[in-house]
Amino acid sequence: MAKGKKVTVIGTGNFGSTVAFIMAMNGTCHQVVLRGRNYDVAKGKALDMSQAANAARQHTIVRAAKGPEDMANSDVIVITAGAPRTPGMSRDDLLTKNAEIVKMYSREIKEHAPDAIVVVVSNPLDVMTYVALKETGFPRERVLGMAGILDAARMAHFIFEKLNYGAGQIRATVMGGHGDTMVPLPKFTTVAGVPIDDLLDSEEIGEIVKKTRNGGAEIVNLLGDGSAYYAPAKSTTVMVEAILKDTNQIHSCAVMLQDDYGYSDIVSGVPVMIGAGGAEKVINMSLKPLQVERFKKSVASVQEMINKLYELNFFK
Repeated sequence: MAKGKKVTVIGTGNFGSTVAFIMAMNGTCHQVVLRGRNYDVAKGKALDMSQAANAARQHTIVRAAKGPEDMANSDVIVITAGAPRTPGMSRDDLLTKNAEIVKMYSREIKEHAPDAIVVVVSNPLDVMTYVALKETGFPRERVLGMAGILDAARMAHFIFEKLNYGAGQIRATVMGGHGDTMVPLPKFTTVAGVPIDDLLDSEEIGEIVKKTRNGGAEIVNLLGDGSAYYAPAKSTTVMVEAILKDTNQIHSCAVMLQDDYGYSDIVSGVPVMIGAGGAEKVINMSLKPLQVERFKKSVASVQEMINKLYELNFFK
């Protein structure tokens, strides 16, 4: 366990609670703080998780935050808070509503935990990461969005479904925004080191790429009420552990691009080296012309939403 490390999870819904639970079970940190709108709910879940940690013979203490001051001295803060899209609500409505939520928490972080690394998982992911960056004023390496690890895990699962072997040995790579414009990279996808192109034909790979893009929507449709949270939560804890343990592992994360892949001042998912300082290095890979074009489309989609926030004088 990382001694003395503290992680705050903002949001006590299924997603946030699962992130906190996984960290408690893994002994990822010394202390997990749950920050939610309802203190009693957060306290109840914190008690339950702390007792589970004892059953697992872990030393992690989970407690509820009474106010933003309880985030003080956090090494990592995970923002999962956000409103679900309800009937009659447009995507633009959801964009502004969640942007206001992330803005509020980002300002609290800036005041009470100015040295923390922030992992954003609220949707729309890339835009919310941009909002957190602007509102905290933190350097780009200390504000990361979680999406690429999840998308890569989904792609790996669909590859396994197609092959029916190689579970646990599939390494998939995904770039771009989280959603319909994500850019899966079969060129950098392997099964026990064997390139996916040697195992599947282009039609089969295309089918896997399509399923990866729709991976989240498929789960939403099956559940009928709610969205995925087990795989997203595990993907988030992979990032948190890489930071706390200073592993220098490479994962695809949403970061502010600064002359990376030809773009600046826009957030998108790219491979980064994650360590104690956060996104310590952006890895620039060579892309095929079609991937360059798809990445351009993905960046443009995020820029369009950010432009809407500027039109509304959101950043003031």
